[in-house]
Amino acid sequence: MPKSYLSFLFLCFSSVIFSQNTITIKGKILEKNTQVPLESATVYLSSVIDSTVIDYTITDKNGSFLIKTKKITIPVFLKISYIGYQTYKQELQSIAEDKDFGVLRLAENSNVLGEVTVKSEAPPIRIKKDTLEFNASSFKVRPDSNVETLLKQLPGVEVSPDGKITVNGKEVNQVLVNGQPFFDKDGKIALQSLPSDIINKVQVSDTKTKKEEITKQAASSDKASINLTIDEDKNKGLFGKFMAGYGSDDRYESSALINYFKKKRKISVLASSNNINSTGFSMDEVFDNMGGGRNVSYYYNNDGTYGIGAMRFGGNKGITRSNMLGANYADEWFKGFESNGSYFYSSSNSKNTNRTNQINLLPTGNLTTVSDSRTNEDRYGHNVNLNFEYKIDSTSTLSVSPKFLKANNKYSVNSSQSSIDGSNQLLNDNTSNTFDENDKTNFSNSINYNKAFKKAGRYINIMVEHENEKELANSSNESVSRFYQNATPDDVRNQILKNRNLKDVYDGEIEYAEPLKDSMNVTLGTYWRREKSSENRKTFDFNAASQSFSDDNPALSYYLFSNIKMVTPKAGFSINKKRLNFNFTGGTTIVQQDNFSEYLGNNVSLNRNYIFPFAMAYGNFKLGKSKSIWLNYNYEVNLPKAEQLLPVENLADPLNTFIGNPNVDLIKSHSIYGHFSDYDYATRSGYTIFYSADLYDNQIVSSTTFDASGKRTTTYENIKGNVDSWFGGNWNKSYKKDAHVFKIGVGCNMGYSKSEGYTNGQTFEASAFQITPRVNFTYEYGELLTINPSYSVASSKTDYSNYVIESSSNVLHRFNLQTTTYWPKNWVFGNDFGYTFNSRIADGFKKDFYLWNTSLAYSFFNKKFTAKVKVYDLLNQNQSATRTITPTMIRDEENVVLKRYVMFSLTYKIEKFAGKEKPSRDRFRMF
Repeated sequence: MPKSYLSFLFLCFSSVIFSQNTITIKGKILEKNTQVPLESATVYLSSVIDSTVIDYTITDKNGSFLIKTKKITIPVFLKISYIGYQTYKQELQSIAEDKDFGVLRLAENSNVLGEVTVKSEAPPIRIKKDTLEFNASSFKVRPDSNVETLLKQLPGVEVSPDGKITVNGKEVNQVLVNGQPFFDKDGKIALQSLPSDIINKVQVSDTKTKKEEITKQAASSDKASINLTIDEDKNKGLFGKFMAGYGSDDRYESSALINYFKKKRKISVLASSNNINSTGFSMDEVFDNMGGGRNVSYYYNNDGTYGIGAMRFGGNKGITRSNMLGANYADEWFKGFESNGSYFYSSSNSKNTNRTNQINLLPTGNLTTVSDSRTNEDRYGHNVNLNFEYKIDSTSTLSVSPKFLKANNKYSVNSSQSSIDGSNQLLNDNTSNTFDENDKTNFSNSINYNKAFKKAGRYINIMVEHENEKELANSSNESVSRFYQNATPDDVRNQILKNRNLKDVYDGEIEYAEPLKDSMNVTLGTYWRREKSSENRKTFDFNAASQSFSDDNPALSYYLFSNIKMVTPKAGFSINKKRLNFNFTGGTTIVQQDNFSEYLGNNVSLNRNYIFPFAMAYGNFKLGKSKSIWLNYNYEVNLPKAEQLLPVENLADPLNTFIGNPNVDLIKSHSIYGHFSDYDYATRSGYTIFYSADLYDNQIVSSTTFDASGKRTTTYENIKGNVDSWFGGNWNKSYKKDAHVFKIGVGCNMGYSKSEGYTNGQTFEASAFQITPRVNFTYEYGELLTINPSYSVASSKTDYSNYVIESSSNVLHRFNLQTTTYWPKNWVFGNDFGYTFNSRIADGFKKDFYLWNTSLAYSFFNKKFTAKVKVYDLLNQNQSATRTITPTMIRDEENVVLKRYVMFSLTYKIEKFAGKEKPSRDRFRMF
C-alpha cells in the first residue's frame, strides 16, 4: 500500500485515536435577580498567562453551554460575557476531566450605560442587538492570510468556491471597512487583498438602504452586511502587495495594491494587467489570479462580461486581455462630514471563436440552425463613485452620492450560419461581417435628507435622484442572406446604422413618520417619477458611384420617443419589537405614458393613462438569537416599453423582424419570498430553507412566426398564469478535535417554472423543473494541510405541449478536489482538480473534461517575497461546451478557452504600521 495513502488514512482517523484526551465542560447561565436563562452568552476558556483563547461556545435558549475540548494542563480562566452584565471569571489550575459548573449567575452591570469592553478579555463572539460581532484575534489563521481566509474560520460563515459569502444562511451583499466602501460595496477587493492581521472586529448585520440607515428603520432586505473594523495600532501605516508573472505562450499577469491608512483617512491605489481572463485582484495565496474551482473573485453578467463593482472587463467567452487602474479615498474632512470615493479605469480585449447548434421548437417541426463566428471586442471605461454624508446636527443628516460612467465598446464579428427543417431541407443561410462601436456617458446622483424630531420615531425624509444617459452607437454591416423555400429574394446589405439614444430619469420621495407607541409607526408619503427616453436610428446604404454610405434607407430608419409621468401617494405602518419587525406600505400609482414614433413618413402617437394599486410587505420574526423567519411580498406593475407598443418594424436583422403591438397591456405580478435560518453556535451547525416565486397575472411575451424559409417575425402578446419559482435549503456543520477540523455542507436548489407563449400563431406551454443537490467536505490539519472535495449535479427537465417533442433534459456533473499543504516551512503546494460531465449535450460536442491547476510557492526574506511556479490546465483538457434549454429552443455551444500554460511569478509584500514594520501575531493557540 503506498505510503501517501497510509498517511491520509492516519490523518482521517487520528481524531479517534486521540479521543481519550477529550473532556466535557458544561453548565447553565441565569440572570442573578430574575433567574431567567441568558441565551447567547459567550462562554470561553483563556490562558491565564497571555489571555489566548483556548475554546468557546454560546449558550442556548435554556442558558446551557457545552464545551468539548482537549485536557488542559495549564492555568486557565473560565469567562462568561453578556452585554449589560458583569463578566464572570473563574480561575482553574487545570481541567483534566469532565466538569459540570452547575448554575452560574450573572449580575446586571448597573454602572454601565451600553457596553464597556475590556480589550484583553474580548470574547470570541458577541451578540449586540441586531449585530453579530466576532473578535478577529480569537480565530486561528496563518499570519500571511487575507480577510477571506479569516471569514472562513468564523462559525456560521460560509464562503463558496465562487466567492459567495453567507452568514447563518443569509447572503452577504455588502462588505465595508470601518463603515465605508473599499473601492466598492461588494467588498471583493477588500476580502482578497487586505491582510487579516489588521482586522480587529468582524461585525455582521442586516443590509440597509441609505434611507433605512439614516432613519434607523429595520432592514427591508434579507441580505447581510459585513463591516471590518481595523485595529487601532494598525490603522496608521502603509501596506500593500506587488506581483508579476510571465509564462509559456506569452501568458502574463501583474497586479499591485498599495494602501495608506491614517485613522479615518484611507487612500488606496491598485493596478493590474494580464491576459489570463482575470480582473487581477483575486490575490489568492495559492494561485494568484489563475482561474479554477477555488479562485473566482469576480462576478459574471448575463451577457458573459465580468468585473468588480460596476466595471466590466470583457467576456467569459474566449481569451481576454485586461488592464485596470483604480483609486479609493475615504476621510472625515471635519467633524460630522464623511466622504468616500473611488475611481476605475479599465480596458480589455476579448477574442473568441464560437460554434453553436440551436434547435428552435415549432408546433409543426423543429428548425435547426448551425453557426460559426469569430469575434473581437475592445472595452474601455472610466467609473467614478462618490459618497458624502454630513451630520448637520444631532437631528439632521444629508447624504449625496453622485456617480459618473464613461464607456466605449468596439465589437467586430465574422459569422456564418445555415438553417434546416425537420426533413433536413435547407431553409436559409447567412454570412456577415459587422462592426459595432458604442459610446456611453452616464451621470446619476442620489440625495437624501432626514430630519428627526424630539419624539423618538418621528421624522421627515426627502429623497431626490436622477440619471442622465447618452449613448451613441454606430454599426457597419456587410451581409448576404439567401432563402431557398419560397420566393423571398436574397437580402444583400452593405450599410451603416447610426443610433442616438437618450434617457433622463428624475424621481423623488417625501415621507413623514409618526410613532403611535414605542413599537409602532405610521408613515405617509408620496413618490414621483419622470422618465424620458428616445431612440433615433439612421441607416445609410453604400453608394457604388460615390464610394460612400450616402443613400438613405428609410425602411431601416426610425425615431421612438417615450415620456412617462408617475406619482404614487402611499401610507404604511411598521411594528418593531424585540423579536418582530413588520412593515406594510400601500398606495395607488397614477401613470401617464406618452409614446411617439416616426417611421416611413408615418407619425404615430400612442398615449396611455393607468391607475393601479401598489403594495409591499415584509417581516422578520426572531425565534432566537440565531433563528429567524423572513417573509416578503410585493405586488409589482411594470409598463410595456415603447418598442413593444409602437408599430415600427425593426429590420436590422435580415433573419428576424421585430414589430410592436399597440394592444399589449401592463405586466402584473406577485412576488413572494420566504426564508428560515437557524444556526447553533454551541454545536457549530446550522441550516437554511428558502422559497421564492413570481406569479404573473399578466405578462408580455414574444410571439414569433416562421415563414417557409425560416425567416422570423416577432411581435408581443399578453399571457396570464406564468410562474417562475425556486426553493431549497442547505445544512452545514463544523467539528474540531485537537488540531483536526472537519466541515461538511449539504445543500439543494430546486426550481419550477411554467411558461406559455406563441409560436406560429399557436399557444405552447413549457413546464421546467431543475434540481441541483451538492455536498462539500473540508478537512484541516492545523496549519499544515487542507483537503476540500465537493460534488454537485444539476439536473433539468422541460415538458412541452404543442411541440413535436414532448420533453428535453440535461444532467451536468461537477466534481472538484482542492488540496493545500503548508509544509515544509515557507512552502505552499496547492492543487485544484475538477471534472465536468455534460451528459446530454449534442453529438459533435465533447461531453466531459478535466481541469487540473497546480502551484508551488516558496516565501523568503521573512515572507516579504514569494516565488511561485503555476501550471494551468495541467492535462491540457480544458473546454467550454454548454447546453441551454428554454421554453422555445435548445442550444449547444462551444467557445475558445484558455489551455495549458506555465507561469512563474514573484510577489513582494510591504506592511509597515505606525512607522514600524508589522510584527507577527499568533491567534487562538491550541493546548
